[in-house]
Amino acid sequence: MTSAAQIEEIVSSYQDPSTLMTLGETRAVVKVSQQSEQTLVSVTLGYPAKGYAAELETQLANQLATAGVVNASVTIDSNIINHKVQQGVPALKNVKNIIAVASGKGGVGKSTTSVNLALALAAEGANVGILDADIYGPSQPRMLGTTQRPESVDGKSIEPVESHGLQSMSIGYLIDEDEPMIWRGPMVTQALQQMLGDTNWQSLDYLVIDLPPGTGDIQLTLAQKIPVSGAVIVTTPQDISLIDARKALKMFEKVKVPVLGVIENMSTHICSQCGHEEPIFGSGGGQAMADQYDLNLLGSLPLDIHIREDADNGEPTVVKDPDGDIAQAYRTIARRVAATLAMQGKNYAAAFPNIVIKND
Repeated sequence: MTSAAQIEEIVSSYQDPSTLMTLGETRAVVKVSQQSEQTLVSVTLGYPAKGYAAELETQLANQLATAGVVNASVTIDSNIINHKVQQGVPALKNVKNIIAVASGKGGVGKSTTSVNLALALAAEGANVGILDADIYGPSQPRMLGTTQRPESVDGKSIEPVESHGLQSMSIGYLIDEDEPMIWRGPMVTQALQQMLGDTNWQSLDYLVIDLPPGTGDIQLTLAQKIPVSGAVIVTTPQDISLIDARKALKMFEKVKVPVLGVIENMSTHICSQCGHEEPIFGSGGGQAMADQYDLNLLGSLPLDIHIREDADNGEPTVVKDPDGDIAQAYRTIARRVAATLAMQGKNYAAAFPNIVIKND
């Protein structure tokens, strides 16, 4: 008879085809119990996998049956915890994890990737928000299909704008779409901190921050004053994009923010007329960068007209065509991002009370 410890080892060593990591690597918690003639196996993942849980349950049950564990019943759930951030940066109230999405270069589809990533995390069962940190060129209001003005209930904080199940905040909600932001660096960084800290986020598992291109004031503020759990780099296969993507990577390395991996956008062009697929920006660039810096290639996305049209129309592809191949690609990337983050250490800072010494 297979012991509970052996069953836990079988499950922990199983490589999840969706994340390409073993459940043990992602710190899944496995519990085994007996009920009559049946073996009950409970697996608690550190990342959301709502759309994949049933398939994973079947895969694990088959794996156990192959190992001689008959009548095994496997159940999957998730528990998302707070993960480590930069040393000395206090946690943000009601936000467990902040994921920064950067590119280093404009025009690679970072904002579209950010909003679809956030929506994919939400579709997998997480509570998700998105902060549009591009003060000069905010695009998330258009992509989320709303121009709603944020409200303030208490006169001190502002309520996030909700759309497609996401909580969101952007300077674009506070100004007209065609109004330029003629601000110097200090005003921009102050606006970012206010939008982040004064927004009444509601119990977020993940807050995705859509960074502007480059490695300037916004990025420096993010690294020094905002508790970031991990970063994602978006690039295209083109050498020009990869040069700037490497700069973004080096920036996060210097400020001790772990990079969770690389997303290669516009990997191939899919013709809307005939469906022909061609790597017009080259091929293999994202994988080469991931290999060079020992990172995960989180996934590749095509240059497809529907992604652009859906975002322009305020219904990003993950919500416009949730069962389509592109939406499923975003959801796989979302699981890999969250699973890689689950490998990071826990942030214990919130568990300790503030100690105040008073002189009587």
